[in-house]
Amino acid sequence: MRSVEEALDAILASATLTATEWLPLDRCAGRVLASAVIIAATDVPPFANSSMDGFALRAADAPGKLRLAGEVAAGSGATPPLEPGSAVRIMTGAPLPPGADTVVPIEEAVESKGWVRVPASPAGTYVRAAGLDTRAGDHVELPAEPLTPAAIAVLGSLGIGEVEVRRRPRVAILSTGDELVPPGQALGPGRIHDANSAALAAAVAEAGGEAVILPIGPDDPAAIEGLVRWGTAVADVLVASGGVSVGRRDYLREVIERLGSLEFWRIRVQPGKPLAYGLLDGHPVFGLPGNPVSALVTFELFVRPLLRAMLGLAGDGRLRVPVQVEERIAKDAERRAYLRVVVQGEEGSYVARSAGGQASSQLRALAAANALLIVPEGEAAAEPGRTYDALLLGAIR
Repeated sequence: MRSVEEALDAILASATLTATEWLPLDRCAGRVLASAVIIAATDVPPFANSSMDGFALRAADAPGKLRLAGEVAAGSGATPPLEPGSAVRIMTGAPLPPGADTVVPIEEAVESKGWVRVPASPAGTYVRAAGLDTRAGDHVELPAEPLTPAAIAVLGSLGIGEVEVRRRPRVAILSTGDELVPPGQALGPGRIHDANSAALAAAVAEAGGEAVILPIGPDDPAAIEGLVRWGTAVADVLVASGGVSVGRRDYLREVIERLGSLEFWRIRVQPGKPLAYGLLDGHPVFGLPGNPVSALVTFELFVRPLLRAMLGLAGDGRLRVPVQVEERIAKDAERRAYLRVVVQGEEGSYVARSAGGQASSQLRALAAANALLIVPEGEAAAEPGRTYDALLLGAIR
C-alpha cells in the first residue's frame, strides 16, 4: 500500500497542462488565466476625476465665494481650464477640469445665484488621480487561482475584453455496479440509487473541470472495457467508481491493467483504501471506491490536485488550520484518516467535533461537515484535547 504522499506524487507526475482558449471577459468567471501577469495598456483611472458630487475648484481659492462657471458630468469630454476665483459643479466620476485640484462636496457648500461659498479644501481632496489604481506599463499580477469577480473587474478596468485562459479539463465520470439505478427512477429489489455520478460531476466542476457523465456500467468486464475506452476517448481524465476491490465481480482494476498501466490500487487512507490509478493512452484513469463517502474523499485528496495541476495551479486550493478536538473519534490505526468534522471558533482557537457517524456508508455526515480532520497513521483515534490539522471544505461556522 502506498502512502498518501507517494500516491499523490505518482498522480501529479502524469499531469499535463490543458490547451488555452480565448474567451470574452464575461465568460471567464472561475477560469484560469494562461498567464497571471498582465501589462497595463492605460492608466486606471485614465484621468483625474471626482469621487464626490460637489464643486471642483483651486485649493488656493478656498475658503471663499467663487463664481460658478459651469458643470461637468461623468462621461464629459475635454473641458475648458478653470479660471482663478471660479468653480464648476461636478458629478462623481467626472473629469477634473484643467486647473482644478480639489473638490468640495455639495453638502459642504452653499450655492446662490451663480455663486458658491466653499470652506477650505486642501489640494487632492475627493480627487482620484490618474493612475491611482494602475499605471500604464505596470505588470499587474493577479492571484494564480480561478478568476474571481474582483479579478475580472481589474481586467475590465484595464480595457481587456477577452483573455487567454486554460481549457477546463474534461473528466469522464463512470459509476459501475449492477445494483445502481439513476436518481429519479424507481428502485427494484436489491437496487440503490447512483449518488456518485452527480456528486463526482459536482466535485469536478468545483475543481475547475468539465464533467462528462457516462452511462452506468454493469458488472461485466466487456461492458466496463467499452466504457473505459469511451471515457478516455472523450475526456482528458477518467474517474470511475466501484469495482476496484477484490470481489469476484470487481472488474475495473483488471480492465485498467489490461488496457494500459496500473500504477497502484491500494492506499493507506481512511476512507478509501481500494483506489486504483493508471494510465491509458496517456490519459489518467482513476478507480475510486464505490461508496460515495470514500469516492468523494479520495477525489478530494487525489483527483482535485491533478485537475488543478492541469490548469497550472498548485496544491489542492484548500486551507488547512490547526484545530482542537472536543471528543474521541475512533479510526483505523494503520491508515491516515480524514474524519468528517464541523470546525467552529475563531482563528487561533478552532475546535472540531464529529459531523456524525464516521462509517464510510454514512453520507450525511460528509454533507454536514465543513472540514476533514487529518489524523496520522499509528493512532487509533483522534483524542479530545489534542490538536490536529483540518482540511477546510467550507466556511467555518
